[in-house]
Amino acid sequence: MSGWGLGWLGGGNQKSKDAPKKAILQLRGQLEMLNKREKHLQHQMEEQDALARKHVSSNKAAAKAALRRKKAFEHTLEQTSAQIMTLEGEVYSIETANINKETLAAMQNAGSAMQAIHAGLTIDKVDDVMEKLRDQHDIGKEISEAITSGVGPTGIDEDELDEELADLQQEQLDNQMLNTGNVPLNDKVGQMPEAPRAEVKGKSRVEEDDEEEELRKLQAEMAM
Repeated sequence: MSGWGLGWLGGGNQKSKDAPKKAILQLRGQLEMLNKREKHLQHQMEEQDALARKHVSSNKAAAKAALRRKKAFEHTLEQTSAQIMTLEGEVYSIETANINKETLAAMQNAGSAMQAIHAGLTIDKVDDVMEKLRDQHDIGKEISEAITSGVGPTGIDEDELDEELADLQQEQLDNQMLNTGNVPLNDKVGQMPEAPRAEVKGKSRVEEDDEEEELRKLQAEMAM
């Protein structure tokens, strides 16, 4: 891009930056004046129309003169409306052109920023950095494994786990039986415990039928 083009995209001097704003302000000022004139002409046309209607029967000459003035106002109104449309189009064109200019300048600045960021960067350099990072991650992993090696159990004995699980199950079963108030003499799940040989300390003696009922409940609970 030529030096002139770069200067234009960069905004040039302050005078060139302010030129679109001044042109738009001037156009909007003229539009405001023309809008007022348009309303005034419409009012004049309404007055002449009312005057023509008033004299249409009594004074045809006055009515005809009023219609003539109305036509003149109407012609001027058409010209004024055309000027308003033209100026509005110019405002839109300048605003669009200015937006396009500023957008292109912003895109050029973005391109320059990206170029500055990527200055000196190549695919080979990026690959080299990523390879070094991967090496460092591997080294860190090896160090962690070396530090933690020999710490904690090296293996798990499945038979030992099964034995511990059986102990937990028996402990849970014992707690369930204690909650019923009697402790069975055997520890086989699903087998009817023998009748208690002695009463629990602090408990009153119960009838044989009640004991049998409790034993049946206990058996049902252990079978679940």
